[in-house]
Amino acid sequence: MTERTGHCLCGAVSFKLVTEPLATRICWCRDCQHLAANGSVNLLVPADGLSFSGVLSEYTKIADSGDEVTRQFCPKCGAHLFAKSSNRPDFRVVRAGNLDDPSSIQPSMNIWAASAPGWACLDPALEREERQPMPPK
Repeated sequence: MTERTGHCLCGAVSFKLVTEPLATRICWCRDCQHLAANGSVNLLVPADGLSFSGVLSEYTKIADSGDEVTRQFCPKCGAHLFAKSSNRPDFRVVRAGNLDDPSSIQPSMNIWAASAPGWACLDPALEREERQPMPPK
């Protein structure tokens, strides 16, 4: 197991992952595109494997999946850090770009590929899901 650390843009929020990601995926849902202006590389981790310090702000909305998704971000710099879903309370999504070493992970799948813009560069070597995949076991 590799411990991973990260932080927001301004450093006011830092986090630690003490478990391996259950999945590492590039998400092309419209919400991630709004947050990242592109696809977003996300880690799916057990909620109890993530700890953080600092204050988070939250924004909740109903996603295209029908789930209530709460996105957590730094109130100072606005960096989006984590997300949690009403349908999957035992998991957290961690934005890979906030890792201190984002090269320590490798995406294995494109999800919500049906929402990707025509110019998106989807690696054909990665598994592809048109919408939301089932959670890993």
